Amino acid sequence: DCPDSVPSSTETGGTNCLAPGGLSDSQILQEPGDRSHWCVVAYWEEKTRVGRLYSVQEPSLDIFYDLPQGNGFCLGQLNSDNKSQLVQKVRSKIGYGIQLTKEVDGVWVYNRSSYPIFIKSATLDNPDSRTLLVHKVFPGFSIKAFDYEKAYSLQRPNDHEFMQQPWTGFTVQISFVKGWGQCYTRQFISSCPCWLEVIFNNR
Repeated sequence: DCPDSVPSSTETGGTNCLAPGGLSDSQILQEPGDRSHWCVVAYWEEKTRVGRLYSVQEPSLDIFYDLPQGNGFCLGQLNSDNKSQLVQKVRSKIGYGIQLTKEVDGVWVYNRSSYPIFIKSATLDNPDSRTLLVHKVFPGFSIKAFDYEKAYSLQRPNDHEFMQQPWTGFTVQISFVKGWGQCYTRQFISSCPCWLEVIFNNR
């Protein structure tokens, strides 16, 4: 196993590709005149998106499975046709889930559940790295999952490679319970039972 990432905080308040079938940043975030949300959240079970995109206007959002765990995005209320035993098992472990909080320095993710979560973000790693690491966050810990300044600095509009592919630096992927990547049997997040795609408004 790869070494676990060191959680950035213990405060209790607050893949580098598009997901299959998902919308790109430009499709979601560049609607003219739409400045009300700071991110949208998609919930996935393996390769299937469940429910609609959840638009976030408030500075903090709880994402959980069972009511009542607070006001926010209740995954348990979404209609899922997935009969996989593994998906159902992981779904039952989401519990209190996570909290997304937009702060001055970026966006923090706090793990409110009783199990680890796994996060992949372009702003968590060395900008020169070709392979982004998946970071493990233990229950009760939080991590700055997204840094706006870093994301803007990573955009290289004059870079030929940048021009040839969609920019996904404003997207963070979060898996509940199960990890993925080079340290795990699952190489892609689309193989994880229950996961989130968080797409930040880049304006």
